[in-house]
Parts: sequence; C-alpha cells; structure tokens
Amino acid sequence: MTAGGAVPVLTAGPGGSERAAPDWTGLSTRYRVAVHRGRTAGSGGMGSEAGTEPPRRVAIRDVAERAGVSKGAVSLAFNDRPGVSRATRDRIFAAARELGWSPHLSARSLSTSRVDTVGLAIALPARTPGLEPWSMEFVSGIASVLVERSCSLLPRLVRDVREEIAVQEAWWRGRQIGGSILVDLRDGDPRVPALRRLGLPAVVAGHPSLADGFTSVWTDDATAVTEAVRYLVALGHRRIARVDGAPGLGHTTIHEAAFGAAVRESGLGEGRTVATDFSGEEGARATRALPASVDRPTAILYDNDIMAVAGLSVAAEMGLPVPADVSLLAWDDSQLCQLTHPTLSAMSHDVFGHGARVLLTDLRGVAASARAVTPVGRVPPR
Repeated sequence: MTAGGAVPVLTAGPGGSERAAPDWTGLSTRYRVAVHRGRTAGSGGMGSEAGTEPPRRVAIRDVAERAGVSKGAVSLAFNDRPGVSRATRDRIFAAARELGWSPHLSARSLSTSRVDTVGLAIALPARTPGLEPWSMEFVSGIASVLVERSCSLLPRLVRDVREEIAVQEAWWRGRQIGGSILVDLRDGDPRVPALRRLGLPAVVAGHPSLADGFTSVWTDDATAVTEAVRYLVALGHRRIARVDGAPGLGHTTIHEAAFGAAVRESGLGEGRTVATDFSGEEGARATRALPASVDRPTAILYDNDIMAVAGLSVAAEMGLPVPADVSLLAWDDSQLCQLTHPTLSAMSHDVFGHGARVLLTDLRGVAASARAVTPVGRVPPR
C-alpha cells in the first residue's frame, strides 16, 4: 500500500452484497495557517512597514489562473469531488503549492459541517505504541496520505474498548473528526455497532469478518502464517511453537487457527502456543518456558518483532545458539530484527503501505469494494 498510485480495491458488504462506502469527502480540505505579527517600531500599520501596503492575499482565482482552469474546477479538486481529471487535479494542487494557497478552514467547515480530521484511538498501555515499530510505521502510512490533503490525525491512547467508544462519540458529537480508523478489532467487537449507531464514517484495519460491513483493509494473515510454518518445515523443523499475542484480538484468533491448520497439514500434530500481551517481558517469559518443556521446540514463531528480539536475548542467556539450536521467526519485520546479532528472520509486511491504504481505500466515499487486501507477508533471506 504505497501512497503513490491507485490501489485496487475489492468491494463487498456482508454476504457479498455491494455496499456504499462511508462519506469521507471532508478529508480533502487544505488548511490556511494565519501568522499574526506584532506592530514593528515606526510602522504605519499592523505587521507592515511604514508607508508600504501588505501584500494581497492569494485567492482561489489566482490558483485557477495559474492552473488554467475555472474557480469551480479548483473547488471540485480541493473538495475531492468528481468532475475533474487526475491530471487537472494534480495541476491545480501544484499551482496551489506554488502560490502557498489553501481554502479557508472555517469557511469549509461551515459549508460542509465537517472537520478535516481523522480519529485514531488505540487501546494499549501508554508505553506500548512508542516501543512497537509496527504502530509507528502504520501511523506514518496514514499520515502520508493525510499530509497530501492537508488533513490531520487525532490520535488518542485509551485504556479499553469502552473508553474508546466514549471518546469516539465525544469526537463525533463535538464535530472534532470527519471519520475514524478502527484498529485491533476483537471477536464481537462492540465498537462496530456503536459507530454504526452514531453514523460515524469509519475504515477498519482488520479482517472483513470483523468489520460488519464497514470498509476494511486487511492483510491475508492466514496465508502468511501458513507460509511461515512451511518455511520452517522446509528447514527441517519438526517441533514448532508459537508465542501468541493477546487472546481475543481478531488477528490473534486468525493466526492461531492458521498455525494449527498448518502444523497439522505438515504432520506435526497440534503445535504449542503460549499466550502473551505482545510485550518484550511476556515474550521473554514465554521463551524461557518453551525450552524447559520435554518436547523442546526447535523453532519459535513470534507474533511481533519485540517479542522475537526478547526471545533472542533469552536464548543467548540460556546458552542456546540461534539458529543452531533454535530458530526464531518474527511476525513483523523491522529495524529491530536487522540490528540484532544474529539478525532475525521475519515476515516482511508493508506496514507503511498498509496504513496508507486505510485512507486511500475510502477517502472519497466511493470504493470498488468494502475490502482491500494487502499483499501477503514474506520471509526475506537473512
């Protein structure tokens, strides 16, 4: 999901029926930031030198003239509405950048009753997102699209799903956001019906089975887990364990089901799984427990990079050389996996692009499908 180009989107609502995507038209507005300067000594007016007139403000007609289009075309382009070709739209945006022009925010808000801000609430301990490269890459991908449209991201850490619902409702009723992004969906997640009751436009970063008809952007985690197990089996491993993420999360459930199916398909029995909270501390605890078992695994698949790095440290502490005695494979590739010694093998996902697709999928309120699939992760040779 890169920000530079059209992304094909599959569209379907529950049961395969087509569904109109939420209205995200309010996300295309550009902001004007006014800087007020104090009176200078001997000046003849506010912020101007004595005897000189302040420069005339750039107006929409100037942008239209520079781009060789009508004022109406400029308005259509900045409101992200149909009727303007991609080439013309790009020319208008380029002219606006050259002139330093953007529509006035307050006027836009009054005319559309929308605020050009996207909400993102994350129910995690406050220290977790700062430590987890996945979160930072994902948010960066979202921001890359918002920056192009001079829109804003309103992030918020919350303690649990109940608090997130309250925050989303306050944002929406207070007209602080024009739409929201839902992450880390749970089985039977109460946020989905809550946002539907509010009429709040949302895009779900997760499997469509959890989205209940909201547009969803997801990675094919089941296939990725299957490929990871096959990769380890091809290396000769017969005892493979998995350090799981938090139980109840939708993607954790998908990972667990795919892992069980893959090890059975490979004739390895059920495979062992240890549940954690995604933290390095829990990853270390799980790694210590696994080698102590009678059927000590020769390969461990971790649900994120932080736990895999912690596992590598524990393996060294226990005198288990990697990969001679035990192979470690991280779900998310990141700089962390490349800075360790030895470097860690990891499933490589385009997390930045995944975040970008969340916004690109439904930004104009028109999508080819309610589902957009991110390419399956792969294991880069390392």
